[in-house]
Amino acid sequence: MEVTALENDERYLRAKKKVENLKEFYRHLAVYLLINVLIFAINLYTFQGYWWFIYPLGGWGIGVAMHGLSVFEDRDSNSKWEEKKIKEYMEKDKKK
Repeated sequence: MEVTALENDERYLRAKKKVENLKEFYRHLAVYLLINVLIFAINLYTFQGYWWFIYPLGGWGIGVAMHGLSVFEDRDSNSKWEEKKIKEYMEKDKKK
């Protein structure tokens, strides 16, 4: 029964970490949108002929996209393999 409690704790910790990562991504996205709207407004007000706001928009946008990929990437297949190996090694340890 101890193994089940341990597995449940591990699942809870993994789920909690996923939620934290998701919150961080949404916070990052909100700040990105807010700041870039502000930069666009400044660009519109000051230099109407030259659209320089696209440079920070694009550069930071790449960072936000990479952050999103890291958060939404399916890591379950990798973690299932890890869990299988952990159980395998635990069984080998038990036999000794």
